[in-house]
Amino acid sequence: MKKLTALGIVVFLALFSFAACGKKAGAPAAGAEDMLKLLPKDAQGIVMVDVHRGITTALADKAIKEDKNYQKYQDFIKETGLDPQKDIYFLAVAMAGQTEGTKQEAAAVISLKYNKDLLLAKMKKESADIKEEVYNGVTLYSGIKAESDKPAGGAFLDGSTAVLGTDAMVKKVIDVYQKKAENVLKNEALTSVIKTANKNALVWSAFVIPPDAMKKLSEQNPMMSSLEGIRAIIMSFDYRDKSFFLEIKTSGGEAAKNKQLADMLTGFKALGAGAAAKNPDVGELLNQIEISSGPDFVKINAGLSEDILQRLTKSAAQKVEGMIKPKEEPKEEPAEEKENEESEEKTEDIKD
Repeated sequence: MKKLTALGIVVFLALFSFAACGKKAGAPAAGAEDMLKLLPKDAQGIVMVDVHRGITTALADKAIKEDKNYQKYQDFIKETGLDPQKDIYFLAVAMAGQTEGTKQEAAAVISLKYNKDLLLAKMKKESADIKEEVYNGVTLYSGIKAESDKPAGGAFLDGSTAVLGTDAMVKKVIDVYQKKAENVLKNEALTSVIKTANKNALVWSAFVIPPDAMKKLSEQNPMMSSLEGIRAIIMSFDYRDKSFFLEIKTSGGEAAKNKQLADMLTGFKALGAGAAAKNPDVGELLNQIEISSGPDFVKINAGLSEDILQRLTKSAAQKVEGMIKPKEEPKEEPAEEKENEESEEKTEDIKD
């Protein structure tokens, strides 16, 4: 799989999003809550991304403009008329449960504005094997090459909404859109978890975990027995005032088991003490991680300034560069110098 850069991600979102009108539409009216209503009821987990807020921050803007592929990004905008920083708004992902012998099914619903004709022309240029299929009156495109080179499918929903994912999940989203199937808000188990999520964050997610999955994990590894009672995981990631904030929270379990899990995580945190002694930035990072537990939860909170993260990233990059830098081969002495040295050695031998 190709490595996803910040620029690659936004171009990926832009390139493989679809629309149902030839001209670029106005700003989408749909918000995050509206996007949820388009996800299938049988989703096991969801991820919501406020793309527009994230991609227009000074940090993201700097990363895009300093990316080595920035010119390709500009060329993409000219070819498609779609500027990711201006035209992509929300991304809502639904993932179905993966069982033994079945592949992971997922779909991303995207809120954006675009020019269909230009975008389709670019898509067909990049993926010559695109096939068209009509499903319930909606054109479904399959064989699209994503950033990972794995084929995906997509479809037009309306002038400001598109869907991309595995064929089965794309069809489910179409069914929900046409009100032929219920949406994720009718999934009581997942909805109860969604209610506890920080929906104001830049990225947030909620996942329901089947009891059998955790039981199987604890049986395979007794050290993971403290995870057996966990029934859901809620995460959020935010960026405010030049700082990053992360929260991971589990739901379910028993007080004793949750404390055991929190203690284990605290132990892992303590393992970084050696690195912290050598690098004060690592120590500050570790100090910002808070781990707590209660009767029915385990929570990890972390906050980190943009400045410290950049220093840590730079430090890590320098270490990696030092590890992969090839060793210099010993320089060969000129033939004339070698002859002089050999002559001097022979002279010394005669004197001896």
